[in-house]
Amino acid sequence: EIHASGRKVAFIGVENGYPLGTDLANVQKFAELGARYLSLAHNGHSQLSDSNTGERDGVWMHDGLSDLGREVVAELNRQGIMIDISHPSKTSMMQTIELSRAPIMASHSAVRALCDHSRNLDDEQLLALKENGGVVQVVAFNSYVKCQQDSPERQAALAALREEFGAGGGRGGAAGMTDAQRAEFRARMDEIDQQFPPPPRATVAEFVDHIDYAVDLIGIDHVGISSDFDGGGGVDGWMDASETFNVTLELVRRGYTEEQIEQLWSGNLLRVLDDVQRVAQEMRGAVSD
Repeated sequence: EIHASGRKVAFIGVENGYPLGTDLANVQKFAELGARYLSLAHNGHSQLSDSNTGERDGVWMHDGLSDLGREVVAELNRQGIMIDISHPSKTSMMQTIELSRAPIMASHSAVRALCDHSRNLDDEQLLALKENGGVVQVVAFNSYVKCQQDSPERQAALAALREEFGAGGGRGGAAGMTDAQRAEFRARMDEIDQQFPPPPRATVAEFVDHIDYAVDLIGIDHVGISSDFDGGGGVDGWMDASETFNVTLELVRRGYTEEQIEQLWSGNLLRVLDDVQRVAQEMRGAVSD
């Protein structure tokens, strides 16, 4: 109805369960505020779940979900909030699937068989997602689509710059800097990019290779598309929303039908949302009975 009226719809997502604290009642509060999907962890372990980042240093907090995290999974089901497993660890994801009464989603992950990154899903995870009835939104994030190493010279220059400015390697690396320091840091980064260019960016065709792989393995009903433009996403040919048609064009070139393309862009995700809402109604009805 909203779409038919000419207006746009945007989901409210919570990319880290940390703000829930330890009070289960906050799940309902988040739902009432409009949250429709939530990740139990982000770029680090939370009180609810281990993150994929544990693969980097072998340090884990819960060996998957915490006891509280397991309770939150059930409450998310009851409140009709989709559970997003893109950032949690593989063990957390598999435990979530075992516990969840509703389909889950991976809001922005790619295929690990094509790029061995901890943020991507391996075949076992993809098949479990299919069995659960969920959907993976394949993401056009350069380093998840095309695994490439920076040259040794670039790695050394970046490490030296970060050490000099006390900046970490993540998105929040410049958070503690003054405006002047941040401007100088970015200028120095530009100099490094000129002197030691990063590897070529992944292309739309390479991105769609991930979609093809997932569709072949688990079926088109469980695959969608995401960009992560607000978090560093973008591949050559789809760097912002103005280039979105290039993805559709590549799908047409590969033989996808109009109906299948609609599924990839929105239909499958909306189906999961409907299923999650239906399960929530059933759970609340059972309690009231």
